[in-house]
Amino acid sequence: MPRSATCSAGSASGTSRGGGGGEQLNVPPAEFTSYYGRPILKAPVWKWDIAAYLFTGGLAAGSSLLAAGGQLTGRPALRRAGRVTSLAAVSASAYFLVNDLGKPSRFHHMLRVAKLTSPMSMGTWILSTFGPAAGVAAVAEAAPWLPERGVLGLGRRLLPPVGHAAGLVAAATAPALATYTGVLLADTSVPSWHEAYPELPTIFAGSALASGAGVGLLAAPTDQAGPARRFAVAGAALELWGSHRVENRLGLLSEPYAVGTAGKLLRAGRALTAAGMVGALVGRRSRALSALSGGALLAASVCTRFGIFHGGVASAKDPKYTVVPQRERARQRERQAGDDNGPGAGPKLE
Repeated sequence: MPRSATCSAGSASGTSRGGGGGEQLNVPPAEFTSYYGRPILKAPVWKWDIAAYLFTGGLAAGSSLLAAGGQLTGRPALRRAGRVTSLAAVSASAYFLVNDLGKPSRFHHMLRVAKLTSPMSMGTWILSTFGPAAGVAAVAEAAPWLPERGVLGLGRRLLPPVGHAAGLVAAATAPALATYTGVLLADTSVPSWHEAYPELPTIFAGSALASGAGVGLLAAPTDQAGPARRFAVAGAALELWGSHRVENRLGLLSEPYAVGTAGKLLRAGRALTAAGMVGALVGRRSRALSALSGGALLAASVCTRFGIFHGGVASAKDPKYTVVPQRERARQRERQAGDDNGPGAGPKLE
């Protein structure tokens, strides 16, 4: 029996049982499951290593900025912690990226061209510029351990100024490293990532600053942690504002960020960010409270990055997040066309 006939028969029998008058057609709510037996969108094949790559890239950028702040304001403990963490984080980023690509040669092949319209191409070059600079800056911290004479003594004298210049190069590249991954996600067709294109770079910039602040609060004594506290406030403000926007501005496409794994992670991230910021402000003289605040900010950055990642993947897997916004946009275009061609509209020039 055709579907329409089945619906009519079902509704008619339902009406007769209810003792009503005329026939009522009850159309069940639409459930978007597939397109001719196929998914509407192919969900990202990225695994947890890309979510980890998002975190470590931001941590490397934030730590590099922290190191530059310590370098320029004469805070050696802050500089040292930022440089070493930045090198460790960018090395981890390179590992996670190559692991996702499958072959190290694929990363090398991406350096054959520089395409300004491709976030992935630009990101490869940003990472390739930032990594060596961060490495030289971190190695320069070993200069005091070298002997004062001979070839190594020459290295002892040259490494500090070279490391100073390399640290500034890394810091200059850090904002691009912190935000390009947000642009990369928004450049995909994944609904909840694509629609959040204004907020994702802001969230990732704030998360990077907050994670760098966490390193400083954990590693530096309280009398040297001033820049880290300022980073904590600025990063937390950006991250909380951006997270609030993606969970409230996008309409239906905000839903994947509020439910399931993504919702749990982002709520935990907000709570940890707020706690870390408050702890950074009130723990100016407490080494233990500063360290707890730093740990909270680092954990918040992990939760935020993984939450954004899982929210986007969830939106790609459920067809309603593709179909419903498309239909709403089509209806808006029809209404606009009706307003343009309605009574009183002037002649339309072709």
